[in-house]
Amino acid sequence: MPTLSKKENILRLYRGEMPEYVPHREDGSAGMGGVMMGPNLSGMMGDWGEHEERRDMFGVPYVRELNANNGPIPKPGDFILEDITKWRDVIKRPAILDNIDWQLLADQQLPQWNPDTILSGMTSVGNGYFQMLVAFMGFDNGLIACYEEPEEVKDLLNFILELNLELAKNFIHYYKPEMGGGGDDIAHERALFISVEMFEDIFEPVWRASIAPYVEAGCITSHHNCGMFQDLVPHIVDMGYNAWNPAETMNDLVAIKQRFPKLAICGGFDSNGPVCYPETTEEEVRAYVHQQMDLLAPGGGYAFGGSIMAAPGDAFAAERNGWINDEFEKIRYNYYD
Repeated sequence: MPTLSKKENILRLYRGEMPEYVPHREDGSAGMGGVMMGPNLSGMMGDWGEHEERRDMFGVPYVRELNANNGPIPKPGDFILEDITKWRDVIKRPAILDNIDWQLLADQQLPQWNPDTILSGMTSVGNGYFQMLVAFMGFDNGLIACYEEPEEVKDLLNFILELNLELAKNFIHYYKPEMGGGGDDIAHERALFISVEMFEDIFEPVWRASIAPYVEAGCITSHHNCGMFQDLVPHIVDMGYNAWNPAETMNDLVAIKQRFPKLAICGGFDSNGPVCYPETTEEEVRAYVHQQMDLLAPGGGYAFGGSIMAAPGDAFAAERNGWINDEFEKIRYNYYD
């Protein structure tokens, strides 16, 4: 029987130590999406009505997309910024930021989570700097702006950075969080959306500055990036990140684990591969859980994270996710025996 709670166990992983048993990447994070997000800054949380459109604090319209796990995405073709040189006329400081009673929020929210089981998290004004840029402008215009007007892009991102630093200062002071996070989904399944050189010039400075307050406060730090992200892993390690999720399988995760043994690899599961195919049997799905565990879990440094995306009411995905989670739970506690 394990002697450590799931939170204590995954903290070992994040600290670069050997966990008692294989963590799941969601261990200890149950409170981060709701209780510990501070004010609902984006307006993207909660249940949405069918065909409902919502706008974030900057005025970007969002819609729900069933094919994106029913998550909110910027409304296709409806972007608030066409010309990056005009961003100052369009992107304004959200009024909500001037009306936050941090002490009141902390007093209301902190009692709602159990510090023995839940890692308290952080908040930010958006999904990430690259994602914010393309939410404002669309992918085409956002990428063109990076090439044609990089200094204007930097000015816009630094404006967002100042808002994030303001939130970080207050959040750390009033909530004293255990974990800070960042992420940008700056890659697709085959490559980065931009060159490493462009990343270093435009995006790395704001990424680094955003996470610095949490690193300096001694928080565990986790970076989210989907897709083929491996070329930027050395950068997030240098920034002080302790973990990377979802660490998808198009990356050479074995090589990354060997090069950066203190970085927690969280994920390591092909959520779009054969586990999704109707012809794949239950036995094959369960065998894949063992395969990935045997590939990445030996010696620690890994948190399992496996599922396939499902829209509400998707019985096919729910059944397969049940097999995946059941098999993981069967083997996680005695894997290191």
